Amino acid sequence: MRAIFGSLLAGAAVTVAATGAITADGSNFTLTGDGVSYLFHVDPSSLDLVSDHYGGPATDFTPPANILAGGWSDGLTNTRREFPDVGRSDYRVPAIHIKHADGDTVSAFAYKSYEITAGKPALPGLPATYGGDNDVSTLTVRMYDNYSDIEAVLSYSIFPKYNAIARSFQISNNGTANISIERAASFSIDLPNLDLNMIELQGDWAHEMNRVIRPVQYGETGFRSTEGYSSHIHNPFMALISPTTTESSGEAWGFNLVYSGSFQANTERFSHGFIRVLLGLNPLQASIPVAPGQTFQAPEVVSIYSSEGLGGMSRSYHDLYRHHLSRSNHTLQTRPVLLNSWEGLGFDINQTSLDSLAKQTADLGIKLFVNDDGWFGKTPFARINDTAGLGDWTPNPDHFPNGLGPYVATVDSFTVANSSEKLQFGIWMEPEMVNPNSTLYTEHPDWVMYQGNHPRTLTRNQLVLNLGRTDVQDYIIQAVSNVINSANIRYIKWDNNRGMHEMSTPSADYAYMLGLYRVIDNLTTTYPNVLFEGCASGGGRFDAGLLHYWPQHWTSDNTDAADRLIIQMGTTIMYPPSAMACHVSAIPNGLTMRNISIEYRATVALMCGSFGFELKPVDLSAEERAAIPGILANWELINPIVISGSFYRLALPDDTNWPAAQLVSQDGTTAVVFAFQQQATVKPAPPPLRMAALNATAMYRSTAFNGTYSGATLMNAGLNLAWKVEDYQSKLIYLYKQ
Repeated sequence: MRAIFGSLLAGAAVTVAATGAITADGSNFTLTGDGVSYLFHVDPSSLDLVSDHYGGPATDFTPPANILAGGWSDGLTNTRREFPDVGRSDYRVPAIHIKHADGDTVSAFAYKSYEITAGKPALPGLPATYGGDNDVSTLTVRMYDNYSDIEAVLSYSIFPKYNAIARSFQISNNGTANISIERAASFSIDLPNLDLNMIELQGDWAHEMNRVIRPVQYGETGFRSTEGYSSHIHNPFMALISPTTTESSGEAWGFNLVYSGSFQANTERFSHGFIRVLLGLNPLQASIPVAPGQTFQAPEVVSIYSSEGLGGMSRSYHDLYRHHLSRSNHTLQTRPVLLNSWEGLGFDINQTSLDSLAKQTADLGIKLFVNDDGWFGKTPFARINDTAGLGDWTPNPDHFPNGLGPYVATVDSFTVANSSEKLQFGIWMEPEMVNPNSTLYTEHPDWVMYQGNHPRTLTRNQLVLNLGRTDVQDYIIQAVSNVINSANIRYIKWDNNRGMHEMSTPSADYAYMLGLYRVIDNLTTTYPNVLFEGCASGGGRFDAGLLHYWPQHWTSDNTDAADRLIIQMGTTIMYPPSAMACHVSAIPNGLTMRNISIEYRATVALMCGSFGFELKPVDLSAEERAAIPGILANWELINPIVISGSFYRLALPDDTNWPAAQLVSQDGTTAVVFAFQQQATVKPAPPPLRMAALNATAMYRSTAFNGTYSGATLMNAGLNLAWKVEDYQSKLIYLYKQ
């Protein structure tokens, strides 16, 4: 790794990193990507870092905005800052807020030196993007508060191909007394006075990832999670867009926290119009102690700039995260189609009923059978309902008298229909939780998250284990390892079905996350061939932190296809379709009671990386059973494109009765269009469906029309699809470049 060093305003010689993406010219720093520039400089009088530009390509440092001085707002309040602290005339929300041993919270960080390296170092204990010397370059800026002997080390990494900048920082206590981190926004930037809207992904259980757009007005605009996890309510992502930005054109700035705990996203437009953007830990669950000689590491935020609309930003995130965040062996591989036992059997299981369901699964041509909840615990804490057993990860001897091994061997013996493959086995676990009715809790009641004598409030009859404790971490690692080692387990669905209530201290959430990441890092490293899928009552922890370790996440407990289409479209604003797990469930749907055709249900689910079924095969109608071979054939064709291709939101279900999405293969030779009609209409006529990202001069043949059409025709004139006067219709359209 090549490194270039510099010190305080040490001359005007230009230094260039190995890839040329970062330059330091005296006090000026420039990060350059294929379509982005990020410029800031050191103020010679205050030694503060000042933001100059973040947006489309720019090569020069221009004079700052002229703000009329006067009144109370002067000094740093009128400066566009990179790392704002508390005090010294800046009245806006800071990025870093430190409480010192004597109780004061003023900081005065001043520039000290910089270092430029090719590549990107890992963050100790935390998930982060990664890349080689040819993929990413890193600028490290050191600042020091001489009044308190605290050092701040700011990290800027740029992935030029993706127009992505990853930022984080460290705070080192070089003093003689404890300090406390009260606020830590990993990414902070002051944008100029621009007319911008904020996009966030808001929702709740069974209603995740709804796109919400609101203007960035004077004062603060933002949201946060206090659930202890990233949560269903708000995702740790926001985007800023121009009012005229569309899916395919206009400016967009995305910000995503690579972290699974509580967070806060905030913008603040001050009186001069500058917009401060902050994303990091939730201050209500911070107060993180840092003893003398210790260092605090903030999580990473990945920001992407796009001049090609919201869709351009999304695809950059998708590609970056598949290649430089998600490290699983399975990330770039197709996933086996699966059937989950929960909808079919619930807790009413035994080895006989499960063997029968597994056999039915193989007979349908499905490749992976997943045994969901209810397989563990011993009397009196057997898991026969959701009131007992969590934490006791040993097979229920009443169900599996010989353990999991012989049962899994039976499942593995079934041949998948129309193939020579054998059925694979997966299992459900919820390792971070415990029921009070369990052996684990009886023996270790102090292992849960609690606060003194306060009641330990339950959700779903369970408590949260305190993963900030090393003994709890070690117990989970051993318990999960024992399960994996007991049988030929190819897949684990890792669930989490409640948020955190009582914490011993506000900082317990941060300590929990470090412990969780240690556990998952250990298990995914030890068992790299096991396919892990995250779940948190659906999409409660669909975040970039866990995506670093696990290649896919259950998108929502709501499997109603019409609702899922909205949820999945929202999810793709930030996360790659390859990371979504989506299933066809039985009708009427258990939540909405809607009856939607299996074709529509399958078309919605097929746009995801992990595709499967949540139903009882014997309950399938003759029509549904007849449709499954065709659905599986489509899955064989589509899944490789979902895993590695590019995703386009052609029309959103929020905006039209005829939503559509498109995938384009990595080599550009094949496109798949997912088209829908939500409600039956007599009039008006549906609009033509216009494709995206085709070769304008090439000709395409298709399953939707005879002969060939040019890419230009398909993108500009579009296709007029024939819809019946029926609710919830879908079409899969393949386009093949000639």
